[in-house]
Amino acid sequence: MKKLIKIVVALGALVGFVYINQHWLQLTKYAIVVKKLPKKMDGLRIVQISDLHHSRFGENQNQLIQQVQKQKPDIIVITGDLVDRYNYDLERSLDAVRGFVKIAPVYYVVGNHEVSTNDVNHIKEKLTELGVHVLSNSAENFSMNGTTIQIVGIDDPLSGKTTDEMLNLALNGEDKTKFQILLAHRPEYYENYEQHGIDLTFNGHAHGGQVRVPGLGGMIDHQLHLFPSHIDGVEQIGDMTQIISRGLGNSGSTIRIFNRPEIVVTDLHAK
Repeated sequence: MKKLIKIVVALGALVGFVYINQHWLQLTKYAIVVKKLPKKMDGLRIVQISDLHHSRFGENQNQLIQQVQKQKPDIIVITGDLVDRYNYDLERSLDAVRGFVKIAPVYYVVGNHEVSTNDVNHIKEKLTELGVHVLSNSAENFSMNGTTIQIVGIDDPLSGKTTDEMLNLALNGEDKTKFQILLAHRPEYYENYEQHGIDLTFNGHAHGGQVRVPGLGGMIDHQLHLFPSHIDGVEQIGDMTQIISRGLGNSGSTIRIFNRPEIVVTDLHAK
């Protein structure tokens, strides 16, 4: 009987551990000093949402929405994989977006999963209807306190164009003297981003390595690459700063280990 009780307790602990790793939201906060940011935008707060996939955080995503709202962001950016191609449920993802647009301006770029659904145009249309700024190899101005920066967004390379081709389209005719934030799903093309003069990027895709070991970081990513690099945190590449989110959800049947769902909160400060 005692042995059975121990087995039940152990199984319960394992189930609880796995559940926490998939559903207990974590806030990661950065304060970053960047060149070219207008002094009038000092303290600009950006909340990043990435790789939601098919995850649910409360009824109608209310837990996720409430956590974002508490941060009082000036901008919310969504860096792809808002949906999951293996468990495609656009309405579940739109529940979150309906809450986000009531908090702050929302900017979005697609990830590889949107492209893989073969429903990417419909996804963009639905988001546009909700008031989201859908950036598809394009750029928009964001104004605050009487000054302006640019938010640039590119599609995922799975859509058929190379990263350089998409950046050329997005930056064509844009004012390079302005502070430029790039939204791009994949972090591994950081050299391309830096070569095009981008000041700051927000990326996702790698899920922080999916399986992590405390003190060591990501051990294996969602594509089964061992000891992956450029998977989370803040990186400095030349004059460019890259911020990589571990994301919120899982692709297909994968699970997170020592890798709680992450909301990234970044405060920008003028140099």
